[in-house]
Amino acid sequence: MSRVRVLLLNAALGPLDYRLPAGMAAAPGAIVRAPLGPRQLTGVVWEADALPAESVGDNRLRNLLAVHDAPPLPAPLRRLIEWTADYYLAPPAAVLRMALPSSSALDGARTVLEYRATGVVPERLTPQRAQALARIGERQGLVRELALIADVSDGVIRGLVKAGAIAPVHVAIDTPFERPDPAHAPPVLGAAQQEAAAQLVTAVRARTFQPFLLHGVTGSGKTEVYFEAVAEALRAGRQVLVLLPEIALTEPFLKRFAQRFGAVPVAWHSDLRQSQRRRAWRAIASGEAQVVVGARSALFLPYRNLGLIVVDEAHEASFKQEEGVPYHARDVAVMRGRFENIPVVLASATPAIETRHQVELGRYAELRLPARFGNAQLPEISALDLIADPPPRGAWLAPRLVMAIEETLGRGEQVLLFLNRRGYAPLTLCRSCGHRFQCPNCTAWLVEHRLVRRLQCHHCGLIAQPPAHCPECKAEESLVACGPGVERIADEVAALFPAAARAIVTSDTLWSPAKAAEFVARMEANEISVVIGTQLVTKGYHFPNLTLVGVVDADLGLAGGDLRAAERTFQQIAQVAGRAGRGSKPGRVFVQTHDPHAPVIEALVSGDADSFYAAETEARRQAGAPPFGRMAAIIVSSEQAEAALATARLIGRAAPEVPDMLVFGPAPAPLAMLRGRHRHRLLVHAARTLDVQGVIRTWLGGLDWPKAVRVAVDIDPYSFL
Repeated sequence: MSRVRVLLLNAALGPLDYRLPAGMAAAPGAIVRAPLGPRQLTGVVWEADALPAESVGDNRLRNLLAVHDAPPLPAPLRRLIEWTADYYLAPPAAVLRMALPSSSALDGARTVLEYRATGVVPERLTPQRAQALARIGERQGLVRELALIADVSDGVIRGLVKAGAIAPVHVAIDTPFERPDPAHAPPVLGAAQQEAAAQLVTAVRARTFQPFLLHGVTGSGKTEVYFEAVAEALRAGRQVLVLLPEIALTEPFLKRFAQRFGAVPVAWHSDLRQSQRRRAWRAIASGEAQVVVGARSALFLPYRNLGLIVVDEAHEASFKQEEGVPYHARDVAVMRGRFENIPVVLASATPAIETRHQVELGRYAELRLPARFGNAQLPEISALDLIADPPPRGAWLAPRLVMAIEETLGRGEQVLLFLNRRGYAPLTLCRSCGHRFQCPNCTAWLVEHRLVRRLQCHHCGLIAQPPAHCPECKAEESLVACGPGVERIADEVAALFPAAARAIVTSDTLWSPAKAAEFVARMEANEISVVIGTQLVTKGYHFPNLTLVGVVDADLGLAGGDLRAAERTFQQIAQVAGRAGRGSKPGRVFVQTHDPHAPVIEALVSGDADSFYAAETEARRQAGAPPFGRMAAIIVSSEQAEAALATARLIGRAAPEVPDMLVFGPAPAPLAMLRGRHRHRLLVHAARTLDVQGVIRTWLGGLDWPKAVRVAVDIDPYSFL
């Protein structure tokens, strides 16, 4: 009898042993279908010595049902799954699910039936049908996908199919991808670029593990440098993964890639249709997909012959996943490079302190690009003291910034105003009784979105219509918006410069790669004069005619108790400043602040990033904070407040006394309620040398709490909410 260990896609279970029927072959990595009670689940055959399982007698084993017609998961990926599960204290099955995100990729069908709108308006046009047709537009997908896009039930979509408003389309889902040509359009590089590119090309040829920090100022040509390493990997017949922090950056990157290599890479992100996801997964697993560009989830795909990993904008906090398995894609990318024995490039103009520390320790090699490419110069940055030179009452733009906008528009150039706050106003209250509109599910205010006439919670997504009167005191016309969001700044710009074409750029308006591509095309055609945007516009975009950047509120990111607040503010403002003057025209940046002498503001104005980072690093060292110490958060949540509190106290009382480790809490989380769940936090602070995961695993493993209570552990937390 042949016995095999299988890791099923069920996070509540550990590995299970099965009997391999006669005539069936299933080596480690094989994707199989296995019985579990009356159900059939997908799983992967695993090495028995890598994942321990409960001992079961041979007579109790059940037969595997089938082996899927799909390439097996390679050994380096299996080692990465084990490491990620162990480091982030996650069930191995939860990590495995990220490697097998598409069940349709495992079957052999070559076509799939998708649906798209025909343009026919049905005779019976209910509000839900009208909403579905409006939101679907020209998009195409399975019934379930279209229902999710339209926020309606599957039945509404099927009703539209019967009415002829939506029609089926047969889609070929395994057509080959274009092959990038490394010799298509090689760039002319500057001396510093050539030196950095040569080191990366040598590392790709050597086929050994080596992390690189590609550290270049904004506009220095980092992309062209690592493209040379990509070209070398292509010449060697190996695959490349490029991770981007935002889905909105995907389309501009694909265009830039196609200009260099004559073909677009394979994209991987959440906006893909099921058929596109299946096609990409199978091409990646077979080795046909040579270059993959995607969000952090692309890190766990089963590359057959990986030769290079690039993490672009590697400092971005969005590489840390907050839901599900709370991994940091930057760090996991380095570990995948280690298991694959290949170089990893972390590209950034403002590297994280953790990455800089690895350079100091000699673990990462640093490649510097200290100047912008060609004749472009870094912009001049000036601080505007909002106390000494405040905006007019009811306005948010200081007079000097307004004057600079007028001058810039007069020259036919473009302006970017940055405020990291979506919507019209962060708070709406009643001027009669003081009632504040708060989300019933979260400890958060409802944000007014005036363009679409709604109040919205940015944490749970709840949407409410703005009432005609105060729900508390019933006073009419008493509601007032407090504070600015990007929509309010756009209104101010419209009042000051009515002839200037404006665009609001947030995750609400650029919610897909297609929307991002449309925005880029309009900017390049000079159809937009003033962009008002959130952090979505701080990275990756190159607009030569954009010469003025205004930071509306530089103090916003410094609030709260986040240990990375100053560093993140510096990175964000430095990145948005880097959008100015990227062509032949000089750029200017105005930073509005109430404290122009704050270290982060002075560092931005003086351009002395090294001194700022040195001071921040020393402060972390003195506090034993990352990267000089370890942190972990234990988050307890439940729909019942009493159950959450009782479990948090249970965990707190059981905290072990371990040398070089402190446990703070439990205490209510800053977001004490999130999506209807009451939340408490404990924060673990330990020495770098301590096995924090082992301590927490033993600590929590000896406790029992109600099933209604959820206990999550976040190793190396980035969010302290």
